[in-house]
Amino acid sequence: MYVTCLDLEGVLVPEIWIAFAEASGIPELKKTTRDEPDYNKLMNYRLAILKEHGLGLKEIQDVIATIDPMEGAKEFLDELRSLCQVIIISDTFAQFAAPLMKKLGMPTIFCNELVVAENGEITGFKMRCEKSKYTTVKALQSCGFETIASGDSYNDLGMINASKAGFLFKSTEKIKADNPDLPALETYDELLQAIKAELV
Repeated sequence: MYVTCLDLEGVLVPEIWIAFAEASGIPELKKTTRDEPDYNKLMNYRLAILKEHGLGLKEIQDVIATIDPMEGAKEFLDELRSLCQVIIISDTFAQFAAPLMKKLGMPTIFCNELVVAENGEITGFKMRCEKSKYTTVKALQSCGFETIASGDSYNDLGMINASKAGFLFKSTEKIKADNPDLPALETYDELLQAIKAELV
């Protein structure tokens, strides 16, 4: 049995931190896992900027409420879920993802958790497990599943390379150039057809 594992941001929904950077007028927050491979370093950098500007969870959630899935994302996901099991594996946080999951038809998502003070300040974060995407794919395989994986960023490469089939999706030119062996797709139709070919 197959499970398709998809990244969330940049694949199904726009990048949350980029949207928040634009809404808040803080360009430093545009840095994502496409730019910084070390996720802990990236998150600590973001939390320091939020603290400096006195911004907390509510301000980010207000922006997330305005974000819609990418055009065609829900239809792609609906069709894919009719063909096989699908799990979204994301390094985002439950407090960010919940409203977006409603807009996507409540798919299963494995993600992380923010540590939030009573005043709404984000004081830290709890990662679900070490190398969460790679670890999750390996755990699914240990349960007897074959995995197919797709994502756009550095933190997706572990699960893509560990899977029976893996695809870059709407990735950067640098990541594509650094991983010439990985098929690089740009549209949901291409990705759906590539996954279908693995399922036969």
